[in-house]
Formats: sequence, structure tokens, C-alpha cells
Amino acid sequence: MDGASFDRQHIWHPYSRINPSSSIFTVSSAHGVYLHLDDGRKLVDGMSSWWAAIHGYNHPKLNQALETQLADMAHVMFGGLTHEPAIELGRRLLDLTDDLLQTVFFADSGSVAVEVALKMAIQYQAAVEKPERQRFIALRNGYHGDTTGGMSVSDPENGMHQLFAYSLPKQFFADAPQCRPETPWDAQDIHTLENLLERHNKKVAAIILEPLVQGAGGMRFYHPEYLVQARRLCDEYGVLLIFDEIATGFGRTGSLFAYEQANVVPDILCLGKALTGGYMTMAATLATDKVAQTIAHGEPGVFMHGPTFMANPLACAVSIASLDLLIESPWKQRVSAIEQQLKSELAPCRELSNVADVRIKGAIGVVELTHPVDMARTPTEFVKRGVWVRPFNRLVYLMPPYIIEPEQLSQLTQAVFEVIALDNKTGK
Repeated sequence: MDGASFDRQHIWHPYSRINPSSSIFTVSSAHGVYLHLDDGRKLVDGMSSWWAAIHGYNHPKLNQALETQLADMAHVMFGGLTHEPAIELGRRLLDLTDDLLQTVFFADSGSVAVEVALKMAIQYQAAVEKPERQRFIALRNGYHGDTTGGMSVSDPENGMHQLFAYSLPKQFFADAPQCRPETPWDAQDIHTLENLLERHNKKVAAIILEPLVQGAGGMRFYHPEYLVQARRLCDEYGVLLIFDEIATGFGRTGSLFAYEQANVVPDILCLGKALTGGYMTMAATLATDKVAQTIAHGEPGVFMHGPTFMANPLACAVSIASLDLLIESPWKQRVSAIEQQLKSELAPCRELSNVADVRIKGAIGVVELTHPVDMARTPTEFVKRGVWVRPFNRLVYLMPPYIIEPEQLSQLTQAVFEVIALDNKTGK
């Protein structure tokens, strides 16, 4: 049995099944913005491997960071031990984020970073003698991962986790923000959140949301004033504010972190995806000193979480190299140039009758269709055009590596238009 056949019959892929109806393409190598298939074709990657590979693939500086660290150690437990890569990465993250964020918990993945944040909030409330505060307020159209806690605060109806509804902790959900960044702020946008806090604040440990950009729950962009008002309400009712910047962190929206565009600092911040430049699974949950010290003075006096591969030295080393590479690069100009090109080149999609909306923010371009994408056919159509684009639900979107050249981005945007136009023509 050849490798592709074995894969189809025995290996599960994300949100897929054994023997999937859609095609699976075998990647033999990746360099820069290109994925090289085993049949000789090469594809411009429009996904950054799910938004993580911001520097592209096989970057010599990132490769060298791993090789150098490997000569010392690949892993060591973090219980009772520490190492220089973890210390240095902690310093870098605190230097890059707001001064109020003073502590770092290293996690295995974005979903685990969210789990950590939720547990921090519950332990914090218990430490201030409010143990009844065990629940969370989240936003509809939100997505916070595939682990149990993350699923519980993701959209319960329009998200990807309805099947597990009866087994998940029950949370409160505010209406998704409707004011887009380019429109005037409407105070009505915050009312359902405010009403939930008025009625249920004695049960709520924290509000969790994705600042400015709701990712896998709908690729929606909203007004920064919503964050200002959410911060005000949290302070008023004594609940914590958690920002999930796993998708938006490290420059994707045009600022290093999305919260900067509202000048609002959360009590807890979740980071991941681009942290390692897409090289390894790694995430971090940052918190204020107030949160950390409050937990330390409560029972049992320690934070109750500890992954086996926490602060893996290889992941820490490549994260440091990735952060240096980002900060030393003209990333702001690159993201701005990508944004302008996406605005210009995706604009013709608005003329297609099967397109409901086109929206751009930073290095994110979204074309929303009037109906779900045909996943049995659409990815193959993109591959035929020499690009890798992975739509979901009604959304065809681009999140390219920051190093992409204009002609490479044009190949992506042209393919998006052609494939959507083909969908319009066939009515599928």
C-alpha cells in the first residue's frame, strides 16, 4: 500500500474522517512561501500553515536556532528545573507586551493556553473568596480551541462543537459585536454583554474574547471600542478579562498585538500559533502580577496546571529566534502592503452574486460566500492554480506569510477570484 492510500485509510486529519471525500496532497518539502508536492508541483501558501508560519518555511535562522539548541538538549522537565531558553523567552514576551503583564505560563498549544487562562480565572476568584464564580462570558461567533474548556467558551450554536453541547460546562454568551472597525461605534453593541454581567456577575470568573478579529468562528472584524467597554465592565463587576490572541498576535492585524489598537490591557493574554514561526507547537498564557500574586496567596497556594512538555527547550529556542526575526524585520510595512494589495485585488469578488461580503484587516483577507464551500472540489481547484487555500464553511480567506512578494500574493488573489467565479457559474 502506498503512503497516500495508507494515509486515507488509517490517519485522521483535522475535522475530517477516514477515507475523506476531499483530496489530500502530500508535501515533500517547503521553502519560503512555497509548498512542494511529491508530484513536483509547488503551491504558494496562502494559509501560513493555519496562520503560524509568518516567516515562511525553512528559514535559515530558525533552522539554526533548533540545531544549536539540539546540541545541548531537546527537552528537560520544567518541574523543579529551568533553562536559559525558557528564561530568555519569558523576558522577550514580557518586553513585547504591556508592562502590566508580568508573568508567563508556557503551554503546549493554543487550546491549552486557553485552558490555562480559564483555570487561572477560577483560581483567582477562589483566592478572593468568591469560589462561586466558576463560569465565563464569551462571544457568539467566537472560537477558542478544541479542548473541553476551549469548546465550552466557543460559539455553542454556529461553531464546530454542537455535538458536545451536553457534556460541556455551561457558559454565558453575549451577542457578537456588529460594529465594524470602519463604522461609527454604536453603544448598543455592548448591551448584551452588559446585561449578562448585571444578571450573572456573581457566577462569572472572567470574560474571554478574541480582540478585534474573531477567527475560526467566522473571520469577523469588529470595533476596538468594544474592548474599551468590556474592560470597563470587568473592572466594575470584579471579573477578569481574558484576550485570546492566538490568531491575532505577532503582527497579523497590523499592530504587534490586537489589543494595542484599543489601548486596552487584559488581565490574562493567550498567545500561540506564530510564536514559534510555525516550527513547533508552543503557546504562552501571560497574566498580570495581581492575578499571579492573588493565586499564590489563595488555596492551595500554587497554580494547578503543569504539562509534561511545558517550556520545551527546542520550542523556546525557535520562539526566541522567531521573535527576533519578526522585530528586526520591516513587519509593519510588509503587513500594511499585504493589506493594501488584498483590498485592491479581492475587491472584484464583490461583483460576484455568490459573494456576501469581502473584508480585509492587516494580513487577513476574507471573502464570505452566500453558501458553504464545496470542500470535495474547491481545494483541488486551488491546487490546479498553483496555490494552497483551505476554506471553511462559507469563508474563503487568505493569511499569507509576511515575506510574500506582490506577484505571489497576486497569484493567490487571482486564484480566489477564479475559484469563486467558478463556484458562481456552477451554482455549487
